[in-house]
Amino acid sequence: MSYNTINVTIDERGIATLLLNRPERHNAMNDELIREVTEAARELDKNVEVRAVVLTGAGESFCAGGDLKWMESIFDQTRAERVADSAHLATMLRTLNELSKPLIGKINGQAFGGGTGMISVCDIAITVESAKFALTEVRLGLTPANISTFVVEKMGRANARRTFLNARPLSAQKAKEVCLVDEVVADDALDAAVEKELKYVLQCGPGAIAATKKLIFYVDSHDTDTNLHYTANLLADTWESEEGQEGIRCFFAKETPSWRQS
Repeated sequence: MSYNTINVTIDERGIATLLLNRPERHNAMNDELIREVTEAARELDKNVEVRAVVLTGAGESFCAGGDLKWMESIFDQTRAERVADSAHLATMLRTLNELSKPLIGKINGQAFGGGTGMISVCDIAITVESAKFALTEVRLGLTPANISTFVVEKMGRANARRTFLNARPLSAQKAKEVCLVDEVVADDALDAAVEKELKYVLQCGPGAIAATKKLIFYVDSHDTDTNLHYTANLLADTWESEEGQEGIRCFFAKETPSWRQS
């Protein structure tokens, strides 16, 4: 598929890169970018050749949040149209969050407002040390409504209260301390740090990764009794799967399973 605001590539290993490609607007989100990211994420999720997705930005920024020119146009909409646009943003974030492949955030620069929401739906987020972050909505008289589901889950209630309520700027190291990002690296070490994570992913069974990601969401939202039933069946399912049987057989035979890449 061809896009106007993003770029999607897939290398020979099955590693997809989803590039936010509005560098002249610091990759700020408008209705077109939101729609295109959602469409691309759905296509990548369905593609059995894709092993992982790297989310990053073109230029000096990762994502500056919502495009203010787009937001200004929303003032002329009806209430129903505003709610629909808000729902499109929520759907984009949920689609990224529920990808069956690992989503690795390659945070190449600053991220504000909705950009922090995009970081929060990544399974792993690695940032350059020069990047700056902030939850800026309240400075504009707005709320971080759609992103709150994911940012609060990522950083926890206490850190959300510390950063949401005053739009306090965050250094990369502070962003790590509040659990928004997982790792901070030198600006010239970002590619290598992301590649290291991808090499780990490529050692693992794609089906097992997908089932495990779903497992994390499930057990976090159900009670112990329900989880006991779910996990007992899930483990039996994976024992019976072709991937699971191949993995165990190869372990004892000292062979390399078909999915493993060096």
